[in-house]
Amino acid sequence: MAEERLILVNEKDEPIGLMPKMETHEKGLLHRAFSVFIMNDKGETMLQRRALHKYHSPGLWTNTCCSHQREGETNIEAGKRRMMEEMGCTAELTELFSFIYKAPFDNGLTEHEFDHVMVGYSNEAPNINPDEVAEWKWMSLNDIKLDIAKNPADYTEWFKIIFEKFYHHLPNTMTHES
Repeated sequence: MAEERLILVNEKDEPIGLMPKMETHEKGLLHRAFSVFIMNDKGETMLQRRALHKYHSPGLWTNTCCSHQREGETNIEAGKRRMMEEMGCTAELTELFSFIYKAPFDNGLTEHEFDHVMVGYSNEAPNINPDEVAEWKWMSLNDIKLDIAKNPADYTEWFKIIFEKFYHHLPNTMTHES
C-alpha cells in the first residue's frame, strides 16, 4: 500500500502540495490535520490511549481521534472517516476552531499542523481498532486538566496543546448540554 500523502498548506490553510507522511514529519513541514473530541451528555470527553506499537507517542492518552485529511476530503468527512477507522463509531461533528502548532518528538519527527478541531456528541461506547487504540475512557474536562498537570508525560504533546485551547473555547459552545 502506498504511503499516505499529506496536504501541505500555507499559514492561510491554502494547499500548496502533497508529500508522503513520513517525509512531511521528518522535515517538519506545515500540513493540514484535524482533531476530534467526542463528548457525552455528562460533559465528559472520550479519550483514547494510542496503541503501543505506534511510530510516535505510543501508549499515551490523547483526544478521541486525530489524523490528516485526504486530498478532496472536507474536514468533517475526514473526522467521520477516521472515527470509524480508529474508534468504530461516529457522530455528527462541528468544527470549533483551527490553529497552527508545532511539536517535536524524541524520535526526530515533528508535527507541524494546521489543525482543525471538531466536537461531536455521543453516549455510544466505541468498538476500538486495536491496531490504532489500546484502550479508551470517558473523563470530565476538569479531571483531564488536573491529570495533565499532575502526569504530563502520560499525554501526547499535541493533546496538551490542543486541550488547553479546547478547554477555554468550549464553555462558549456548550449549548448542547442541559
